[in-house]
Amino acid sequence: MKFLIMVCLILVSQIVTGQGLSIQQPAPGIYVHFGENEMPDTVNHGAIANIGFIVGNRCVAVIDTGGNPEQGLALKHAIETNTTLPVCYVINTHVHPDHIYGNLAFKSAGVKFIGHEKLPRAMAVRGSYYVDKALEQLGIHVTADNIIPPDILVKDSMDIDLGGRVLTLTAYTAAHTDNDLTVFDRQSNTLWMADLLFIDHLPVIDGSLKGWLGILDKLEHHSYKLVIPGHGRIVTNWPVAMQPEKEYLMMLLSDVRALIKKGEHLEKAVETVGHSAQGKWKLFDQFHRRNVTTVFAELEWED
Repeated sequence: MKFLIMVCLILVSQIVTGQGLSIQQPAPGIYVHFGENEMPDTVNHGAIANIGFIVGNRCVAVIDTGGNPEQGLALKHAIETNTTLPVCYVINTHVHPDHIYGNLAFKSAGVKFIGHEKLPRAMAVRGSYYVDKALEQLGIHVTADNIIPPDILVKDSMDIDLGGRVLTLTAYTAAHTDNDLTVFDRQSNTLWMADLLFIDHLPVIDGSLKGWLGILDKLEHHSYKLVIPGHGRIVTNWPVAMQPEKEYLMMLLSDVRALIKKGEHLEKAVETVGHSAQGKWKLFDQFHRRNVTTVFAELEWED
């Protein structure tokens, strides 16, 4: 019994100092700020995603920088509070603003930005819209300088060494977006999935439903001690905790596909598909109809 209690205590994240940014340490050298499951708005200023950093013996890798420039600075201060080692890498897991708007805080000599090979194009295509809407939608001021494209591109997979700590970065085909990247820390057996995993927050499709399901099928067969989602609590029971997301995505696939085969139109799908899941997810009303629309467009012309 005492042994089980000790194991549970080890799994519970330690609360560490973050100078204004709440930081947890779920494993040695891994630090996470957990965002709230909210819509980005002028109250939270887009600071809604899980962000953090991993510390090696030589340097630090930042994983996503936050939803506004001030959060990026707060994350930088949290790093400086918890280690004297320099930041050597900033990893952007995908293009969405809640993960990249803090980039400028880390722009300095010796820091390399890393992203999916398709991230530069996504930033270029969306950048002006993001900048134009930041004040209206988030109540923040950003410019093109805040959207920093990667210096190092990941096409398939890549290892980076923080000094006695190797991280494996993996790029995927279209799923949540067309530029998703995960980070695997071998030392702690932790997978940082970012927005390929949503817990409690409704999954949001901005890429490919079928691609996303294919990725989950592959990752489901791996064993991880910890999995860090892009939104929601940390996962210690992989792959069990992933099943609600997979079931929701599979429901979209089967129900929308069935309507299309019947010759039904998008309007019918939006009004009927998946509403029984409403009580199971936060932000369902904000994202579900959009998901159905995206999935309908993807499946409408499949063979």
